[in-house]
Amino acid sequence: MLKQRILTALVLLPLALCGFFLLDGGWFALFIGAVVTLGGWEWARLAGLQWQWQRVAYAALVALMLFLFYLAPGVAPWLLGLAVIWWALASWLVLTYPASASHWDNVASKAVIGLLTLLPAWQGLVLLKQWPLGNWLIVMVMVLVWTADIGAYFSGRAFGRRKLAPQVSPGKSWEGVYGGLGLSLVVTLGVGIGRHLSLGELIMALLGAVLVVAASVVGDLTESMFKRRAGIKDSSQLLPGHGGAMDRIDSLTAAVPLFAVLLWAAGWGVM
Repeated sequence: MLKQRILTALVLLPLALCGFFLLDGGWFALFIGAVVTLGGWEWARLAGLQWQWQRVAYAALVALMLFLFYLAPGVAPWLLGLAVIWWALASWLVLTYPASASHWDNVASKAVIGLLTLLPAWQGLVLLKQWPLGNWLIVMVMVLVWTADIGAYFSGRAFGRRKLAPQVSPGKSWEGVYGGLGLSLVVTLGVGIGRHLSLGELIMALLGAVLVVAASVVGDLTESMFKRRAGIKDSSQLLPGHGGAMDRIDSLTAAVPLFAVLLWAAGWGVM
């Protein structure tokens, strides 16, 4: 399993870096769109669509909506605003699971939730790419999420006692969340000092990092909740040793839209 994970990562990492740094405009949107469309194909399984043609049709719907949003960039603020509302609601659904399942445990609701999860993540990355230092903004949000994951893993293993959401993901603990958040804040502090941010800017950056990391945790737990309801461990076996595309981007689907909204509110870019 470890060998598979390493080999898959050695293939995916250069591909992802080339896509992020070398592609622009429509090609970048298409590259991210392909990943999100694969996520849509996997989400169809979580939604309860049993037949392969249904899953392909759902993925095609995701791709069509991405194309329409690309042609109508003016909808970006509305889509990202909707995402913020959705992830706030998702936090409540996760914390109250399994009782909350009565509100969404049908194919139609889960299909709509898949769109709310996937489409804004694509929109957020496309916007970040267009803004000043776009490539590094994308790297920054990913580093925030990845360092939070790494910190949570080691802190959880060493100190984990209190379960975060035992009905959703029994392996995650509050101590892991604190460790992941702490490591992310250290990274944010280092970047802020390196960029010579003022004290006020640094405080805002740290507060933003807290919100983005919290969102990433909700994104991870939300996919876990739907997988648990569907009775599956991985969203697919698309990536040997890593599960599916959704298993790799679940945290980012929540973190990226919020990251974009926070930067926009701070005057970084234009929607």
